[in-house]
Amino acid sequence: MLIWKVPADCPHVPQMPCFPERTPMRNQKFLNKQTTLLAIICISKASPAGMTHVFVYGTLKRGQPNHKVLLGGTHGRAAFQGWGRTAEPYPLVIAGEHNIPHLLNVPGQGHRVVGEIYAVDEQMLRFLDEFEGCPDMYQRTPLPIAVLEWEGTRGAPRETPAADRTVQCFVYSTATFPPEWLHLPYHDNYDSQGQHGLRYNPRENR
Repeated sequence: MLIWKVPADCPHVPQMPCFPERTPMRNQKFLNKQTTLLAIICISKASPAGMTHVFVYGTLKRGQPNHKVLLGGTHGRAAFQGWGRTAEPYPLVIAGEHNIPHLLNVPGQGHRVVGEIYAVDEQMLRFLDEFEGCPDMYQRTPLPIAVLEWEGTRGAPRETPAADRTVQCFVYSTATFPPEWLHLPYHDNYDSQGQHGLRYNPRENR
């Protein structure tokens, strides 16, 4: 068995969603009819060794209701790297009875959404998959994120990303949503206490 680690944006690898795995391998693909198996593991080429970049745009951001789950190391390691925004526009809506922010997987519609980039370890990635209800509520997919400001230094890539350079990050977006959500107001920088008046209802209050 051959296991190759390749950048998620490698031109030789088809761009396909990376759903949460229960084993270390994902996106398995048979090369031929024999027993040789290639396991393609999507990683961000700019992330520190053993870490993966994740872009958060909603309640996991600093100052937002669920940011605490990224702190303290209880669920794994998450190191803040900088700020970015999606390379393409996407609809970011606040929906449902608990006013949850959802990034709808409809590229080209909405705004270029602003958020934060973190380098996370495998334990944190598994926790986030469960926390975000992936793959039912959200799907974890790799997207190019344009860097606005970079702070990450530990385990930095050979060249620290400059403003407007893109890095490949996992993003929890959703392709399974009611059609009427596309008609909700679109946001570009989520704040639970923003002028929209749709304050997020924390899990502990439900």
